Amino acid sequence: MDGNRVRDVVIVGGGTAGWMTAAALSRLLPDGYRLRLVESDEISTIGVGEATIPNIRNYNHALGIDEDDFIRNTQGTFKLGIEFVDWKNIGESYFHGFGKIGRDLGPLKFYQYWLKLHQAGEAPDLDEFSINTLAPRHAKFMRDIQSAPDSPVADIGYAFHFDAGLYARYLRRYSEARGVVRIEGRIVDTRLRAGDGFIEAVVMENGDRIAGDLFVDCSGMAGLLIEKALHTGFEDWSHWLPCNHAIAVPCASVDPLLPYTRSTARAAGWQWRIPLQHRIGNGHVFSSDFMAPKEAEEILMSNLDGEPLAAPRHIRFTTGKRKKGWSKNCVAIGLAGGFLEPLESTSIHLIQTAIARLVEFFPDKTFNSADIDAFNAQVDFEYERIRDFLILHYKLNERTDSAFWAYCRDMEIPATLQEKIDLFQGHGRILRAGEELFTDVSWLQVMHGQGLRPRGYHPLVDQRSQDDIRKFVTDVRAVIRKCVDVMPTHAEFIRKHCAASTANPVQRSGSVN
Repeated sequence: MDGNRVRDVVIVGGGTAGWMTAAALSRLLPDGYRLRLVESDEISTIGVGEATIPNIRNYNHALGIDEDDFIRNTQGTFKLGIEFVDWKNIGESYFHGFGKIGRDLGPLKFYQYWLKLHQAGEAPDLDEFSINTLAPRHAKFMRDIQSAPDSPVADIGYAFHFDAGLYARYLRRYSEARGVVRIEGRIVDTRLRAGDGFIEAVVMENGDRIAGDLFVDCSGMAGLLIEKALHTGFEDWSHWLPCNHAIAVPCASVDPLLPYTRSTARAAGWQWRIPLQHRIGNGHVFSSDFMAPKEAEEILMSNLDGEPLAAPRHIRFTTGKRKKGWSKNCVAIGLAGGFLEPLESTSIHLIQTAIARLVEFFPDKTFNSADIDAFNAQVDFEYERIRDFLILHYKLNERTDSAFWAYCRDMEIPATLQEKIDLFQGHGRILRAGEELFTDVSWLQVMHGQGLRPRGYHPLVDQRSQDDIRKFVTDVRAVIRKCVDVMPTHAEFIRKHCAASTANPVQRSGSVN
């Protein structure tokens, strides 16, 4: 059996996806594997990253990375959630915060009790009932305190903003210290094995052949192996997610240092704002079918908080995924496997879960088809459920200012998303299917924020009196406020625990989060 063991793993492409893969495999695979990463300094990466979701903490923990050290080395900041501005209507905003809302009572979620009062006009909006939505309004942040299990501060969900280029360098140092060999140069050809079409080797510009047993394609949207060599095919979702162009530019920092990402809807898309320690990352994601790139660039440059630090960079993309994330002896990770626009900061999460799935289904040289099929089925489910969550933001809009928003409001949506909407409109029910990424709390915040209102609430709410519910909801709100009142500001927390050295180099490139 040992003769069937996969020993040589070749990772094609660096950047966030490549070095996250290299770091994880160097940590999690036992001794006896050879890990090589091939990348070219001549080929720039998009820099997928900067804004993340809380699952990234699991990745860093699995690698044994010290969080403060990671923050210092990547010019990082903390993220409690995302603010959505002008998505429902111009002049309106809401938060999608990480972590819990309120405190569950009995068999029901807190929001069901809140829903009854809100429908009666007796409760303020959702963002008064979570640290993750109230603290950002005051530019405050702290980590959860595990020694206070009965307090809301014991469960503060947070993620990070960081410089994607610095993060890749950080993981490269980590990987090379654990034996990963980096090979510099451009790949000019991929050699397939006669008979079964498996990848045998990649050929470098200088003529060198790099053979391997397992190839991991981290080559970005080009899909150098998974598409150009193996012709896997691509499932296009641009009819549901019509944005196909991004413009990225960094600008100088301004006060206060906010602990959240901001997404501001524009006439044909939206603009991101990601605060780091040394700069702010900005970008405009839009549909070139509804707006010319020149106009989109003008909108971005006229809506920066500080002085631009570089020329704007244009990136074209098509939303969708490969028809197979794993084909033969090649696994696609990152943009090579698919692209879902960065509206909910899921790009790095999809890298992370692909790596975890590869480790779970790590092959031998037989490359069992049942394993590969199970891997691909899980990838399909994950992408499709995230896709539905993103479509939700566009579908539930009430804007009348542009053809783009009218298209999004009128478009047909996947049946899986329509089921979610229909279920919520009845009694405010939200069911999480399988291991889909976003929880009921996430769906609640976006559906409510976008104006979707249930006709009723869970019937078991009425087992408690109106007075009891009112007192319960009021007390929860008061406790949340008290917690936020004693929190330090985001800037104070970083200065105390994880401020980056002024010698840390400034990355000037923009990124797609």
